[in-house]
Amino acid sequence: MSSTTAFRQGIYQFEWARRVARWLDAMPGAAMAIEVAPDRVAAARWSRTGSLDGYAVESLPVGALVPSAVEANIVNGAAVKAAVTNVCTRLGTRDEEDVAMIVPDTVIRVFVQHFEDFPRSAAEAVPMLRWKLKKSVPFEADETLISYMRQAPREVGVDVVTALARLRIIREYESLVEGIGLHPGVVLSSSLAAISLVEDEKATLLARVSGSTLTTAIVRRGVLCGYRCTELPAHGVNLQPQMLLEEIFPVAAYYQDTWHEAIQSVCVAGLGTRLAEFAKPLEAEFHCEVRSLLHSAVSDGRIKEDASPLADRELEGLIGWMLQRG
Repeated sequence: MSSTTAFRQGIYQFEWARRVARWLDAMPGAAMAIEVAPDRVAAARWSRTGSLDGYAVESLPVGALVPSAVEANIVNGAAVKAAVTNVCTRLGTRDEEDVAMIVPDTVIRVFVQHFEDFPRSAAEAVPMLRWKLKKSVPFEADETLISYMRQAPREVGVDVVTALARLRIIREYESLVEGIGLHPGVVLSSSLAAISLVEDEKATLLARVSGSTLTTAIVRRGVLCGYRCTELPAHGVNLQPQMLLEEIFPVAAYYQDTWHEAIQSVCVAGLGTRLAEFAKPLEAEFHCEVRSLLHSAVSDGRIKEDASPLADRELEGLIGWMLQRG
């Protein structure tokens, strides 16, 4: 399967999206997922019954991988390839086995757009989306992988979720597993996997911090209402609640102006033990409960007990993929 096909089939086939529209083909049911992040490579394998068979995590040296939508991501190829090989060896991969590749959010640009009318045919829809978004991405149209999904709008017309990535960047990640005899059947970003953990019966804002990157998404009854991935002005111990609020605000304001209702729930990931420090300012801003993404999913029973080791390591991307597999 080519990179284009893998990207097209995989990127939006997670649980909440399947409630809205069936993507182009049936989702590959990869029993193993590998997540590559700036600080580590993590992998997990599931049994036929959906229980966790095992997982492995390998740390990466600082600067070995630098996520970017434009420039080469893998700086220290030897270190990243060794980490991928080690986690796969520990989980006993087989030649030509299908795996899901989970990549940093920065790699994939996501847009939610409203159309009064939208083509049914992909042959017409893809050129239209390329043209409308050509000024929104920092690479040429002929090297762009594109995936889209129609979803229910608030009013008349149609909303379209579109994801774009640079082909050669996606190929960097695919090559990591192809080099050890595996097949990257699905490619998606970490937060698009993790969003499966969000309880979305009411308008819920997800704020997910990964290093210096913040991904903000709003979901409501199976619909992605807003999405934004930005670089924070500081990270780690230097990140302050007001900095986070300033980056979250544009997505929240867009939702409230478009849907004419307030955010009703907030889930946060990636802050670790600092969550309480950020919860009060977020609650004051949105006037609703602020919960840990993983803790709420555990307490609500949406994460199986056998997946608790992944939750303990804050591997929400891998857990989200597990939920998508059913």
